[in-house]
Amino acid sequence: MSALPTAAERAAVDGHLGLPQSAWEGGEERPEDAVLAEGGFRASQDRRQHILPTLHAVNDAIGWVSAGALNYICQRLLVPPAEAYGVAGFYALLSLEERPARVAHICDDVACRNQGGNKILSDLEGRSDVHPSPCLGQCDQAPAVFYQRAGEADCVAVVTDTDQVIKVLEGGKPEEVPATVPQAGDPALRLLKRIGRVDPTSLEDYRRAGGYRALTKAIDLGADQVLSEIKASNLRGRGGAAFPMGIKWEAVARSSVTLRYLICNADESEPGTFKDRVIMEGDPFALIESMTIAGLAIGAELGYLYIRAEYPFAQSLLENAIEQTRESGLLGDDVDGSGKSFDIEIRRGGGAYICGEETALMNSIEGHRGEPRNKPPFPTQAGLFGRPTVINNVETLINVPEIVLEGGDAFAAIGTTQSTGPKLFCLSGAVATPGVYEVEFGITLDELVDLAGGVTGSGSIGAIMLGGAAGLFVGEDYLDMPLTFEGAQDRKATLGSGVVMVFDDRTDFADLSQRIARFFRDESCGQCVPCRVGTVRQEELLARHCGGLPWEDELFEDIAQVMIDASICGLGHTASTAIRSVIDLGLLEGSRG
Repeated sequence: MSALPTAAERAAVDGHLGLPQSAWEGGEERPEDAVLAEGGFRASQDRRQHILPTLHAVNDAIGWVSAGALNYICQRLLVPPAEAYGVAGFYALLSLEERPARVAHICDDVACRNQGGNKILSDLEGRSDVHPSPCLGQCDQAPAVFYQRAGEADCVAVVTDTDQVIKVLEGGKPEEVPATVPQAGDPALRLLKRIGRVDPTSLEDYRRAGGYRALTKAIDLGADQVLSEIKASNLRGRGGAAFPMGIKWEAVARSSVTLRYLICNADESEPGTFKDRVIMEGDPFALIESMTIAGLAIGAELGYLYIRAEYPFAQSLLENAIEQTRESGLLGDDVDGSGKSFDIEIRRGGGAYICGEETALMNSIEGHRGEPRNKPPFPTQAGLFGRPTVINNVETLINVPEIVLEGGDAFAAIGTTQSTGPKLFCLSGAVATPGVYEVEFGITLDELVDLAGGVTGSGSIGAIMLGGAAGLFVGEDYLDMPLTFEGAQDRKATLGSGVVMVFDDRTDFADLSQRIARFFRDESCGQCVPCRVGTVRQEELLARHCGGLPWEDELFEDIAQVMIDASICGLGHTASTAIRSVIDLGLLEGSRG
């Protein structure tokens, strides 16, 4: 507690929290401070939620968080230093050690590593301002780099050579690439129809293209009827779990607890996934409108939009959208003249894949380490701050305006009985035209790959990764599989977060598998032993085999089963799935050594 903040660090904290009001929180001493102590448990709980945003404020301004800055944050927020250190040390993008003012995080994950990411990292090996990074959600434009710049806004850029990275690290300005979709202009599009056609910075443009008609209709229908339409649509979550949205919404809307919350999970960190980024960058007002309809329907007055830190461009567009909608009366105390209140706060993650898990995300917002909670209770019962909470991801939410405008039955007529509506898929890897594609449920895997221009590279499929690193690899015999929840289940596959990453038959699957194993080892929060130890043992086992030793199948199965049976959350449950599929397909043979 002896370390003191610098003037710049104090300014960063005070710029975010406001000036301290008493000596108890680091301000000028007042006469009443000698007899009046401010704080207590309730005040501490209320303030603690600001710890991650305040840590970001310092990290953004200075480039790292010193012991003095951390002590001052603790004083301002009434958080014990040991707990604050635990929070700060949890997030990969917060540095507790001094580092260069500009830092490049170069993606070496499954999409970028063989598209140039590995070579750039190798060329820059030994530099203190260059670090490898897990997936940055730019798989359609690989390879990608995330830059942290002290005193300036973070940014993401797509690079082609080492010189581009060095130029930015030495003070140059990177060029961010706006969101595009290969199907832009297709009149059949529903979810992607405005991307590339409407200015994402203009509320006026959005309204001219039909924006906010759904909110107006939702207000006219009333919350009960909106809930009925959502249930009739049979919309299932698009984040991987495929849970019916209507059940979540109704559980919270019917709760006897009147203080409720809505959370949009925009912490899109599954390797190979980038559809939510494209939506947020290309059509941010649609997400704000969708959240507003959802908030009014469930009786929440505040929604949190939790976005991953590696999406700074999307965050800036969403902040602009929220500001414009507030100014226009579409957010705030009287939403569009309805007499009802709803507003949105953006919270930025810190580089932790686990925070995509709903309860870990809620812990992160509350100012704790982003570690998953045991369930039950479920978020609809006791979620954010212990209150009933609906949490949906970006793609799930942007279906809401379509359902309100067309009706739940019309939406349910799209796709199949169990998989309704349009679906977004992230096509990347060895395809001619990578990108986000909107299709109706029921299209086959082969048809989807053809839609992206077919297989490139050698022209022959080695394997296709479905659902991301938490999914699995499949062979050509799956090309006839209908892309529906039930179709995937019948084939013991998964749609997951919509990842379809194609690899040709020249791919080094030994290298790819080891990168996936390392990803899960790094991203395990460490809270539960099965996952913390199991991901390490899995990586070691795979390394031994790739080094030439026989495959230890019995040991692998033991490790995998323990993680599945005893891990607290889905990370441990799925950490072995992709590797198991690589082994079953025989993809390591001929590529190890």
